[in-house]
Amino acid sequence: MSETTVRSALRTVHTAHLAPAELTAVRVLLDGAFDGDFADADWEHSLGGLHALVTEGPDEEIVAHGSLVQRRVVHRGRSLRVGYVEAVAVRGDRRRQGLGGRIMAALEEAVDRAYDFGALSASDAGAAMYAGRGWQVWAGGLAALGPAGVLPLPEEEGSTYVRAAAGRALPDPEAALFFDWREGDVL
Repeated sequence: MSETTVRSALRTVHTAHLAPAELTAVRVLLDGAFDGDFADADWEHSLGGLHALVTEGPDEEIVAHGSLVQRRVVHRGRSLRVGYVEAVAVRGDRRRQGLGGRIMAALEEAVDRAYDFGALSASDAGAAMYAGRGWQVWAGGLAALGPAGVLPLPEEEGSTYVRAAAGRALPDPEAALFFDWREGDVL
């Protein structure tokens, strides 16, 4: 191994088991990766589930992150447990080196073991990675079950991706997915 090779480690951990300093480091990474366009509501959405972290060096600096949180989605009158991917980011100088793929592989394994299917909202920059991993644009309608009732989400169509959990089929796109409500971006 050459002296310039950097060792990295992948770890998955629940939010409750992240130290305050680790949470701060993740938030700093996300703020930088999203060029300051990562709101407090976005941060809130990424908490309370499983985090995949890639760390490097003797100080175990966090260079890549993604989280998976449970969402409830109603489809054809049935409530489904969905693993929703949030806050996938790689530090700028470490992009295009496979770290995002490592993060997604860990989160996809959790989807396969614990959820009916996976879902995420892709940025233009991330869409190709997700599509290359077998995620597909949801072809049906999207809505949220909000405090005032059903809220159609036509602006989310085309950027919401889904992936079947292992051994399961995706819901029929002839019927809409109705996501649970949350503050900020619903998807």
